[in-house]
This record gives sequence, structure tokens and C-alpha cells, in this order.
Amino acid sequence: MPKINRPRRGSLAFSPRKRAKSPIPKYQSWPLYEGAPVLQGFAGYKVGMTHIIMVDDHKDSPTEGKEIMVPVTVIEIPSMKVAAIRAYSRDTYGKHAFTEIWADQLDAVLGRRITLPKDYARATAEKKFSDALKAGLVAEIHAVTYTQPAAMSGVPKKVPDLMEIKVGGADISKQYEFALGLLGKEISLNNVIQTGAYADITAITTGKGTNGAVKRWGIALRKRKHSVGGKERHIGTLGPWNPHHIRWQVPQIGQLGFQQRTEFNKRILKVSENAGEITPAGGFLHYGVLKSPYMLVKGSIPGPVKRLIRIRPAIRQGEHVVRMPAIQFVSVQSKQG
Repeated sequence: MPKINRPRRGSLAFSPRKRAKSPIPKYQSWPLYEGAPVLQGFAGYKVGMTHIIMVDDHKDSPTEGKEIMVPVTVIEIPSMKVAAIRAYSRDTYGKHAFTEIWADQLDAVLGRRITLPKDYARATAEKKFSDALKAGLVAEIHAVTYTQPAAMSGVPKKVPDLMEIKVGGADISKQYEFALGLLGKEISLNNVIQTGAYADITAITTGKGTNGAVKRWGIALRKRKHSVGGKERHIGTLGPWNPHHIRWQVPQIGQLGFQQRTEFNKRILKVSENAGEITPAGGFLHYGVLKSPYMLVKGSIPGPVKRLIRIRPAIRQGEHVVRMPAIQFVSVQSKQG
């Protein structure tokens, strides 16, 4: 008898495949950084895709030194604002929010996202923060930042998206001084990552609603003889009698898409403030015309157009070398077909 080998259908790596709680992705870990204090993240909105012609600068590549066509994703990155800084303590049970300092002046539009603090005593908060630093209770400092979608025309909303970004650095006291200096001010992507560097791109994927096991897990259709009653898209069995329950490994109907995914080591090929040089004739499909700074990321990224995209310096950097891309041509041909 020949040896029968049939790999299982679908990966169990992302189980349970349920909907994300929010369209704003969340990071649980950040790159290890021991230099001068810096913000370790940024956010933008997905615009669409185009292609560029650039010189292949990957060492030992078959096309090294030659011009190649590279598909790129366009992300609009208007400046963000820092609303507050938050301190975290750490114990055997993990991180815990300890205290926070809010900016004196907050945009009124932020009140459409959260309830803005009233009768806020910033001096008291700063004293508590400083005392915690001196006592060694602060393990991490995060900046509470928000986007400014009203500055764009492609995303039809004004309510900002709120998120936390870790402040990296070797000295926690210098991190505090750095974060305090950013409070209430605008920040740009140039403060976080440079052209040619590698980054991790995180987004919530396109939601496809409830789907059956064939599309969700890739199982084979049942044959005619085994699909009496129109059940050709059903699975053959829900499992053995023992254990006396349906195991989680059994492919079944459920949610498909709208789940957080991170693509590691995506190369930033260009960052520019001139939005007119990238906007094609007629604008991008389902998005329109760019008005804010933008960035080009090599390859595709998760999520549909207009979805919030979070950017973090590569946490799995490895042996990647930061090189300035030699871009010869950027396609601005109409995407209307």
C-alpha cells in the first residue's frame, strides 16, 4: 500500500478566527532600542497600489544593478498629535497603567472620540509621574497619540483614531523629558523611520463576513456519491465519538477576515510631502486625491482602501541593511482601467 499523506486544510496558527474588537490595530511588543529617546511607531491610511522602476540594490540578486519593476503600496501619512503620556508599572502579572499627563490644549474634534478631561490638574499629574520615576515604579512610557483624518480628502471622516505608541530609549528619565516635550505637539513619520529602512506594517484585514468551511479552510468538495441532499460543501465528519465534543481543529463555518495581521520587514521606498507627484489622473480608485504626505511601501499590505495602517520599526531586523533606494520612475497612470 502506498503511504497516504494529505496535509490538513488551512492553518490553525490564527485560531480562533474571530472578528477584531476594533479597526485600530494594537501592538503587544516593540523593538528593543537603547539609543536617544524616540517614538517607536506611526499611523496612516491605505490609499492603493501603483508601481515604480528602481535599480535592484539587493546583494547577490540575479538582477543586481539593473532596473526592475516593483509594486508598491501608497499610504497617506498626515501628521499626528500627542494628547497625553502614560506611565506603566510592571510586576509578575505584567504591565499596568500607573498614571498619565494630558496636554493643556486638546483639539475639540478629539471630544468626538473620547470624553475630554475637565478641571484637569496637570501639576498634580506631573508630580505623581515624577515621584513614580524617582521611586523606580515606571517601567515604560507610552505616548497617547491621535490621527488627523480631517486633513485628508480620501477618508470620509473627521473623528480621529486614538492609539498608544511606546517611547524608546536607554534612560527612562530622558524618555520622560522627551515625551513631555512632545505633549500637545504634532509629530511626523520622519521622527520615527527613514527612507530605505525596514518596518512592520499592521492592519485589520478586509472583512468577508460569515463563510463556510470550503472558503474559510480550503477543504475539498465532497464527491457526488457522498453529497446526497446538496451537502457537497459540508465536511465529512465532525470528529470521533471520543473526545465527546467537537474539537477546535475541525473546520467549520465562521468569521472570515477583519482580523489583525502584521507583515514583517516591509521596506520603505519613499517618503515625500509632495502628494501631487504620486496622485494618478482621476485619483486613486475608491480613495481619490492625496493632500497630505505619503510613503511608498514595497509590496502589498493587509486591509482595504481607507483602512488605518500602523507602522513600527522592524522588530525582526536581522541582517537587513538600510539602503537609499534609487527610484527611476513612479507610475501615475490612471487607475480607472
